[in-house]
Amino acid sequence: MSEAASPPAGPLHRVVAVLNEPHSPFELACAVEVFGTAREGLPQHYAFEVCAERPGPVRTTAGHAVLVERDLGALRSADTVLVPGWLPAGAVVSDAVLGALRAAHARGARVVSICTGAFVLAQAGLLDGRGATTHWRRTAQLAAEYPRVRVDADVLYVDHGDVATSAGSGAGIDLCLHLLRADHGSAHAAAVARSMVLPPHREGSQLQYAVRPAYSEGRAAPESLAPLLEWALDNLHAPLSLERLGARAGVSGRTLARRFEEQLGTSPGQWLLRQRLDAARALLERTDLPVEAVAVRVGLSSAVNLRRRFRSAFGVTPGAYRRTFGERGEPGGDAAGGGWCGVGTEALPDREPLPLGSPGAGAVRGRVPLAPPGQARGRGPETAPRRRREAG
Repeated sequence: MSEAASPPAGPLHRVVAVLNEPHSPFELACAVEVFGTAREGLPQHYAFEVCAERPGPVRTTAGHAVLVERDLGALRSADTVLVPGWLPAGAVVSDAVLGALRAAHARGARVVSICTGAFVLAQAGLLDGRGATTHWRRTAQLAAEYPRVRVDADVLYVDHGDVATSAGSGAGIDLCLHLLRADHGSAHAAAVARSMVLPPHREGSQLQYAVRPAYSEGRAAPESLAPLLEWALDNLHAPLSLERLGARAGVSGRTLARRFEEQLGTSPGQWLLRQRLDAARALLERTDLPVEAVAVRVGLSSAVNLRRRFRSAFGVTPGAYRRTFGERGEPGGDAAGGGWCGVGTEALPDREPLPLGSPGAGAVRGRVPLAPPGQARGRGPETAPRRRREAG
């Protein structure tokens, strides 16, 4: 829903999407919701528009047409260029489109693809020698057709700072929220995600959504982890061993570990570490608590441990992160209000990975961030990928 947004603080970042026929509306909508929708009470940072090689009605897979008024010249002033899917996957792309993408990238624009849009970036040569992803049904095809691309089928997105790709369809939202978080901090991204009625970050990889064998007859599907996860999030300050988590869920530690892998694509220890680091980020952003106090509140016991884990995951120290994203709130309190509830699910709504870094410093992958700033791979720049699976 579009509402009156707060006035922008400076020049708007221009996001321009390139469409082709037949266009899939969903992938475009993922980006529009994040970059092109004004929200009451939130600053507007982006201007969003679409273009096509030949302006006019662009046929969609939904049966209607989208009227596109701009041609590829719109890319000459874009800060971010988006390819929101491309059908059919692997089809030959015109020299005009490929040239416009290369030119935009050469002058410093960020180039982003959702789903099968990765094939277009690969044809343009923007993924040569780099990690990338696409829909899990198409990863083998992408790897076969573009052997110079290092295809990662097990992530929701891969972000190198200057170039980013997402997995299938809905993973476009994960990537767009990740980019928003990189541009304006996790608190702002979490506020946008709440407005979209979505979690700021999804756990695990896209392979958890791939087709897998059904449970055999008579074998029950695993119970949802949701109640246990909510309880753990409210008690991050406390010691949470595998045995204690298993006892809370009424299962053995081995069974619990198996359910985490099946439902979240990660281990209990990795999931717990990521939540503690995300809670620490929120406290660093919204309070003036000393690092030692932050460490205790999120269950990491000491400033030394927090600094080590934080730097390993995000490539920066807690102090450097606070200087970049910190809000000048009340000492020891949540800038937005709310109680703590353990560390406080009300006070700490943003539970997503941080993709810090400058273009070219390393890749971030859309699972959990582990490594230096730069590229992000929804697991996280290129020289040292950041993964959405934490060690722990």
